Amino acid sequence: MRLPRITALLAVAALALTACGSAADSEDSPDAAGASSAGFPRTVEHAMGKTEIPAKPKRVVALDASFVDATLILDTPVVGYTDYRSINGKLPDYLGDDRNTLGGEAEAVGTLAEPNLEKIAALNPDLIITAKVRHEKLYDQLSAIAPTVMSETTGPTWKDNIRLEAKALGAEDLAEKELSSYEKAAKTVGDAINAKAKNPAISVVRFVDGPTRLYQNASFSGIVLKDAGLKRPAPQDVNDFALEISPERIKDADGDAIFVTVYADEKGLSAKTAGQFKANPLWTPLAPKVHEVPDLTWMTAVGLQGAWSILTDLAKTFDVPAPVKAD
Repeated sequence: MRLPRITALLAVAALALTACGSAADSEDSPDAAGASSAGFPRTVEHAMGKTEIPAKPKRVVALDASFVDATLILDTPVVGYTDYRSINGKLPDYLGDDRNTLGGEAEAVGTLAEPNLEKIAALNPDLIITAKVRHEKLYDQLSAIAPTVMSETTGPTWKDNIRLEAKALGAEDLAEKELSSYEKAAKTVGDAINAKAKNPAISVVRFVDGPTRLYQNASFSGIVLKDAGLKRPAPQDVNDFALEISPERIKDADGDAIFVTVYADEKGLSAKTAGQFKANPLWTPLAPKVHEVPDLTWMTAVGLQGAWSILTDLAKTFDVPAPVKAD
């Protein structure tokens, strides 16, 4: 007498499992609206503690240029950002088509030093991302607006920062794919340069509104050059950020190719310093080897889009094939 009931119960259970399987399949499909397939809700550990992300973010406010880059690379819309030093009211051209497709609704929310909390809240973000070194004091206020994730710092940690944001976006696989594609391209460009120019030493000089800097291996541009396998002059071939030099030490900036940027400070002090260096007789033997490149991409981008721009500049300078992104 009990067998029919047991059979019925088993049939109901089977139907329930089938329904669950169908739901999972629909969530995994490209058109699914559900976020559970990406592992949401999820908790992300970061420099300020732990943050719960209830659903896959679709409206990100990135308060540092490197995270604007990272958000777009990870195929996610940016709705808010802090103004760039030399650009106000729009995203920079080096971000390519993404600035229109994924950043088409993006609005400036103040400066890096003073982001406007009211403007951020008005954008109704579902994720705010920045660095502790930038906005530690604003963490509680930002967290009251939306889930907020902070890396420890920027600069040398730019690849880890992409991976951190990927955890918040449920885009870990995409992050590794993008990083791998870049690293393969960097090696290809570097190998071509080394073969053609016989392992040239690459110097990087930045004129700022203070002491002139030579960028070393632990800087953004230094990491890109290392990824490309390019040699550095002895003063720059150390695991540090930058070496500050006076006009008397101009010779330390020498290399087989010298890439020079000028920081866009409001008073024009960086350009003035650059002019003084270039007028110095010690600069004369260096001048034929100098290549002027954008400060925005070589110094402040600090992300994959900026890294691709550096590779493109290197390839153009040495007349080798331009970097190509792998599928």
